[in-house]
Amino acid sequence: MSPILVRPVREQLEHDRVIRLLQAKYKKKFDVAMNPGTSQTTPVVIGTSPWYPDLVLLSADRGRKPLGTVEVETAESVNHLEAMSQWAAFARLRAPLHLYVPAASIDTAKRLCVDLQIPVAEIWAFSSLGDQMRFALVHRSARASEAKARETEERSSKAFKRAAPAANTKTSRPAAAKTKKAAAPVGRGKAPAKKGATKGAAARQKASQSSRLRKRK
Repeated sequence: MSPILVRPVREQLEHDRVIRLLQAKYKKKFDVAMNPGTSQTTPVVIGTSPWYPDLVLLSADRGRKPLGTVEVETAESVNHLEAMSQWAAFARLRAPLHLYVPAASIDTAKRLCVDLQIPVAEIWAFSSLGDQMRFALVHRSARASEAKARETEERSSKAFKRAAPAANTKTSRPAAAKTKKAAAPVGRGKAPAKKGATKGAAARQKASQSSRLRKRK
């Protein structure tokens, strides 16, 4: 939490709840460190000073390199002073900044980012409906859009490569069926031999009958 802000208890509870939900969301792709409330567990270094964003998105390797920061605001903290102190500082990092604000504060947050020239990668709106918390993307920078497009393309490429072996297996089955069909005429070739044998037997039978008739005469 920013040292220049003391939130009402109700807002602080909502703030920490959103942080925990986002931790579960980003955990699918990153190693996520959390700094809820006044806790200062995982810092990011800006200049020579440690700063403590609400969430730090880290790489899964040993270096634990920061790949992004997440800052969650409430109605009280979407203001000019907070933007200059916190948002501007986190935006100076190479890692992209993801900003989450209440749905009613979207326009204010956008205006502050434009006026103060703060390059936020994404701005999300959150709102609660009963026990559920909903998130909606309301802004994405051009750089973040390009990164998202590359990520989607890489996923599609990996999915295609995984599907390719299965497709090859399916195409090999009709070939086997064709082989069986091609072998079928070999069996059919025996049928004419049987017919010829039957005709010969009938001819011999007729010849024997005619010879018997001649003897009787």
